[in-house]
Amino acid sequence: MNAEPTLRLFLALWPDDDTRAALLARQQAQTWPATARLTRGDDLHLTLHFLGQVPQTLLPALKQALPAPCAPVALTLDRVEVWPNGVAVLLPDATPPALLALHRQLGDTLTQLGLLLESRPYQPHVTLARRARGLIPQAALPLRWTAQHYVLVHSDHGYHPLQHYGRHQR
Repeated sequence: MNAEPTLRLFLALWPDDDTRAALLARQQAQTWPATARLTRGDDLHLTLHFLGQVPQTLLPALKQALPAPCAPVALTLDRVEVWPNGVAVLLPDATPPALLALHRQLGDTLTQLGLLLESRPYQPHVTLARRARGLIPQAALPLRWTAQHYVLVHSDHGYHPLQHYGRHQR
């Protein structure tokens, strides 16, 4: 019996070119251990919801159901941290209400489609590197980012934006 084809998907805030350059500068300001695997510049993002393996047949309904446009989300990423699993992240000291509202709105849409949400609390962050145990985080200059849209992304040997949602849809 053949299993139904699936796509590994997530929803994310996707940086514009200036924000991506600023994220890369924050990444390059760290002194990384030899084991670290830096996130490629083109793959830097802030995850809103990880969907996991989604049946390919659900993709059209998912694209249709996701709300657009979304209100701009202003946040300040100002802290570098290494999590116990060795992932180095850039994160905000405080999560802005607009980001929490977008996360909640998208979660409601995903639930209505029958998709399961992650049970752990939402911790907005940008992954700078993996396998970064031993990193002594350098202070990060605050990075102010106003995201104008979010993206549905296919994760398959890299990240491939499938559709942008917001004021400036692509």
